[in-house]
Amino acid sequence: MKTSPQKTPALNTPGQAMRAGTVALVGRANVGKSTLLNALLGEPIAIISPHPQTTRDVVRGVLTRDDAQYVFLDTPGLHAPRSLLGERMNRSARGAIRDADAVVLMVDASGGHEADLALAAELGPLARTVLAINKVDRVAEKALLLPLLDRFGKSAELAAIVPVSAKRAEGLEPLLAEIRALLPEQPRLFEPDTLSDQPVRFFVGEIVREQILKHTRQEVPHGVAVVVERFDESGKTPQIEVSIHVAREAHTKILVGAKGNMLKAIGMAARARIERMLGRKVRLQMRVRATPGWMDDQERLRALGYGQD
Repeated sequence: MKTSPQKTPALNTPGQAMRAGTVALVGRANVGKSTLLNALLGEPIAIISPHPQTTRDVVRGVLTRDDAQYVFLDTPGLHAPRSLLGERMNRSARGAIRDADAVVLMVDASGGHEADLALAAELGPLARTVLAINKVDRVAEKALLLPLLDRFGKSAELAAIVPVSAKRAEGLEPLLAEIRALLPEQPRLFEPDTLSDQPVRFFVGEIVREQILKHTRQEVPHGVAVVVERFDESGKTPQIEVSIHVAREAHTKILVGAKGNMLKAIGMAARARIERMLGRKVRLQMRVRATPGWMDDQERLRALGYGQD
């Protein structure tokens, strides 16, 4: 996926060597990793919802500046897995940590820090971790952050600690400056106008799943997998066929809705997002199928695109 280059100022003075590398965005579920990625890129390429474990695959986004290129890896939230899918998501996140040039550990300023402190201590010895304390806009008294900063500073060997608000796009420049210092000096890894190297059909599937997450409640979103069966751009109007797999037979009726109204609403919203991404009209067809137990079945996971880390 490509777009026009980001029109953002350089962080450093002209003449400095180009730095480029991969940056893993890691942390517990719902700390704001995907929101941060979208804010950094200025484009909503990562889907967002209030449901835990929304991100299931590593989403790659590229930000190019005059003197640096950041290849961000938005990872699934680290959690106590309850299924083979959850185990696969954790392996995916830890694989990104292992392979990245720099790591951004995101934590929520409002709480849950014992698990964060343990993760920070685990990542600290890598000597390439920046701690991003997110949602600081929710903290009325900023002085209350000082004990938290002190705890993290004492518990882990961190390259830097940066308070940010991903939702408000605040603190991003200081964060980028700290990340840049950890990247190797080397040429760009991608062309300057690259937004992501992942295929468009990947984002089509994610957009459909995002609309399912927005329109459904309770346990339905956790058991949904989306597969793009056909993406045909040979004609004037791209033809897209999508299969939506649900973990329980009862969820099929919920997702389709009375007289098909739920599925129609999801399809209309997804099509609008896809058309904005592609810049042209598309034809989107969706089918709902019950695939019981797919989250704990290795063969079904592979068939639905979750078989490899």
